[in-house]
Amino acid sequence: MTAWTDSPVLGFDTETTGVDTTRDRIVTCSLILLQPDGSMTKKYWLINPGVPIPEQASRIHHITTDMVQAEGRPAPHALEEIASLLAEHMAQGFPAVAFNASYDFTLLEHDLFRNGLPTLKDRLGGQVSPVLDPYLIDRACDRYRRGKRRLENLTQHYGVNMDDAFHNAEADVLATLRILRAQIEAFPNISALSLPEVEALQRKADEEFQQFLVSVGRMSSVSSHWPVTEEPADKM
Repeated sequence: MTAWTDSPVLGFDTETTGVDTTRDRIVTCSLILLQPDGSMTKKYWLINPGVPIPEQASRIHHITTDMVQAEGRPAPHALEEIASLLAEHMAQGFPAVAFNASYDFTLLEHDLFRNGLPTLKDRLGGQVSPVLDPYLIDRACDRYRRGKRRLENLTQHYGVNMDDAFHNAEADVLATLRILRAQIEAFPNISALSLPEVEALQRKADEEFQQFLVSVGRMSSVSSHWPVTEEPADKM
């Protein structure tokens, strides 16, 4: 069998109208297919979410309401393309890769449902899997390291060269894929694990961090449904 580290991986990132995964909407998305030989295929969408983009969000990713109204794809068309590519890739047993994956995948599921489209869970006939999250791999493999673990922090920690600006979907996908490659080199034990075992490792790291947040009063409960932490209401 081919190790998962030798499989094609599909990097995934979004920029959105806000941080509420159940209510906010995707305004840009980048998918980058990385082949074992290092070659890449990139796809990018600018999406009209059908609602105004708050100024606070625009200050972060520099996408404005005027821009998406003038140049953005209609949300249903773009979301269908994105979900189809993700589902086709994962259905073959190949991993999708996203930094802080629960945010992007949960928001995508709600955005698909909102637009009357099958969710990834619908398309895959079960769990959204396989998913690799370098943020959680870092938490699992270097649990007690002090300091922040944002994308920009991990690029510095793993010595990833990153000339692109952060909070641009394509630049963030490239950084995420480079961090994953650095982690494979830094923690060779994860290469020997199967994808389900890596996902279990990530899920445990996510639950342990949530439990910590509950213990310090920053969360009220723990979700065990990573990477989709809150499904559309009638699917719960």
